[in-house]
Amino acid sequence: MSNAKAVTDNEFMEVVLESKTPVLVDFWATWCGPCQAMGPVIDTIAGEYEGKVKVFKMNVDENPLTPVKYGIRGIPTVILFNKGEVVDRIIGAQPKANLDNLIKKVVV
Repeated sequence: MSNAKAVTDNEFMEVVLESKTPVLVDFWATWCGPCQAMGPVIDTIAGEYEGKVKVFKMNVDENPLTPVKYGIRGIPTVILFNKGEVVDRIIGAQPKANLDNLIKKVVV
């Protein structure tokens, strides 16, 4: 079972944009090889930063509205949100250290 929860277009505003805690969202698809490679990294991040950062995964095929709104053109794309605003994003499969550095922008 994944440490990262799924998020849908319908609940994005409530669980991501209105969150008091920073939120990391992994935009992915089942057919995407690099997305599958990132899955374990995202799960590890979710476990390590539990209570400090919320981690969600959004399937872009099942939820087309939010990826369009945020200009997702390639997956995997990971976006870090804080107080409803985009802090930064990483595109493509990345090592865990790059995600740690991204999160350090909002978590001391």
